[in-house]
Amino acid sequence: MDRLLHLLHGGLGNLAAYLAAHVLLCLVPAFFIAGAMTALIPKQSITRWLGRGTPGHVSYPAAAAAGSLLAVCSCTIVPLFAGVYRKGAGIGPAITFLFFAPAGNIMAIAYTGGVLGPEFAAARFLLCLLFGIGIGLLMALLFWRDDLRHDRQTDALFAAHASVDPVAVRLLLALLALLVAGTLRLWPLTATLASVQLPLAWAESWQDVLLRWVPFDAAQGEEGVSFQGSVLIALLVLIALVARRGLDDIVEGANRWTWAALALAGATLLVATLRLQPGGGLEVAITGRFVAEVLALVAVLHYGRRLEAAAWQAWLWESWRFVKQIFPLLVAGVFLVGVARQLIRPEWIESLAGQNDLPANGVAVFFGVFMYFPSLVEVAVAHLFLDLGMHRGPLLAYLMADPELSLQSMLMVAAVIGRARTAAYVGLVAVFSIAAGLIYGAWIDGANRALLVSGTLGFVALLALTVGRLHARAVRAGGTP
Repeated sequence: MDRLLHLLHGGLGNLAAYLAAHVLLCLVPAFFIAGAMTALIPKQSITRWLGRGTPGHVSYPAAAAAGSLLAVCSCTIVPLFAGVYRKGAGIGPAITFLFFAPAGNIMAIAYTGGVLGPEFAAARFLLCLLFGIGIGLLMALLFWRDDLRHDRQTDALFAAHASVDPVAVRLLLALLALLVAGTLRLWPLTATLASVQLPLAWAESWQDVLLRWVPFDAAQGEEGVSFQGSVLIALLVLIALVARRGLDDIVEGANRWTWAALALAGATLLVATLRLQPGGGLEVAITGRFVAEVLALVAVLHYGRRLEAAAWQAWLWESWRFVKQIFPLLVAGVFLVGVARQLIRPEWIESLAGQNDLPANGVAVFFGVFMYFPSLVEVAVAHLFLDLGMHRGPLLAYLMADPELSLQSMLMVAAVIGRARTAAYVGLVAVFSIAAGLIYGAWIDGANRALLVSGTLGFVALLALTVGRLHARAVRAGGTP
């Protein structure tokens, strides 16, 4: 019974820490962006760059380029992936976007370079780019019939739309600014502009209670629940209670619960940008991120009000639909990760991954899946493993798999593309992550670099042939080349 309670506590503690620290500034804007893409962007605007009939040398680099601009984790990217795929993107480019954004975005690569060195960051970027395109191509080859059927369905679903409303474009840019302002760790955003001390003596006592309820080991990448985190969890619960009344029937018109839900969402984002520090009261620090989020929210409100009623109602409905489809799976997955964290110890992985071989890289990938850490935290954990003797090859395999494959993200992706395609995607990510670790580990160990380079170029040539085969198959199937 004690063991069961320990596992339950680990799952609930991980869930509380995740909701307190990582859902809001990334995931909330992502849901609104996904809803806007689905409701406001015509299919032709997506398929022009990412569609099944778009030449591979255009669609796959475009998917990777789009992903490189988003500093998101494996959970945050899923709503965006769902919006792109449902709007008509081919399965291959959509999967490349899904894979590349968490591991190869600008922020992840920059942070990797600062912590693990520029050579390691360059290897991570190049192999993520190359193998992300490779995974997308193989998914397109495996499921080309499903892709053709999906393309025809989206043709029928969105045939009436032909152009993008300029207001919708500006709204999407404002939402993207909201996401970027909440995720980038740049000096103007992290700087403290002002602070005030509130006479709330109970804040410090409440923080002590939270530390007793949710203890954590920072050395293992775990995170506790801060006073600010508990406030954010309470706000999330309020949003859930209010949004059901305000958004379930939004297509029939807004009501007071609708505005209350949106106001709570905006207020929650703003609270997340503050720094609330108990100690002799409660210190509230206003950061540059707070100002940036206020400006972005004002822009979202401005352009949202300029949409026609049917358009903004459709936007809110699609956003809420994504929340109901994906968020429960996220909660379940994070809980299971917390349970798994209690069963799998990092020491086991360190003892098995001290050299660059197939078992070591396989263990690193397995660890990345079942010991998922929030975005960018995995880099700090990787630095810990490096100090403890993990080989750089398995370390790269871990950093390829951890941002992509978590239990919660797998559940979420399966809700979008089905279990069979999700299983194929997971398998390909695991295989390609192991391959990346073996290649980079061999490079570090002084293997014949000319052979490694020629093998990589051969793989690039194979990708080019795959693009041609995929395109020819689409033509034979009656698709538009």
